[in-house]
Amino acid sequence: MSVEENLALACRRGQPRGLGRGVSDERRRVFRAALEPLGLGLEERLSATAGLLSGGQRQALTLLMATLAQPRVLLLDEHTAALDPTAAADIETLTARLQAEQRLTTLMVTHNMQQALRVGTRTIMLHQGEIALDVGGGERRGMTVEGLVDRFRQARRHDLVDDDLLLTR
Repeated sequence: MSVEENLALACRRGQPRGLGRGVSDERRRVFRAALEPLGLGLEERLSATAGLLSGGQRQALTLLMATLAQPRVLLLDEHTAALDPTAAADIETLTARLQAEQRLTTLMVTHNMQQALRVGTRTIMLHQGEIALDVGGGERRGMTVEGLVDRFRQARRHDLVDDDLLLTR
């Protein structure tokens, strides 16, 4: 599908679609206005097949599509993992902008601890499917990756000690 067809579908998320025309001149103007601030030239490529876009362009389009219907919660799963560092930084900036503009609650899954500390307001680390560490607020401000890893190790050891005690009784 083209960029504009993808955006048209995203606009109608959660609404009846019917058999009418998906892309009108008015919608194209709206799509151009939404794409232009991205600075990726996508506003001039509305008829381009989305599969021909670069990874960063596709991810920016996907983020825009996910937020067009103005959800209350945005779920992101490794949304910058497959991108080069420049594209990843651009997507991170776009994510922050969309979050702020739409006041979105966002749940971001990432293995990139620097990104988690830079972008988030609360960091939850899992170990074997359980919450091993939950850090937020003042405790999290100024935290480094090394500090986060140390806290995780401490929390995990504590869990292991508790488990060992349970198994030895």
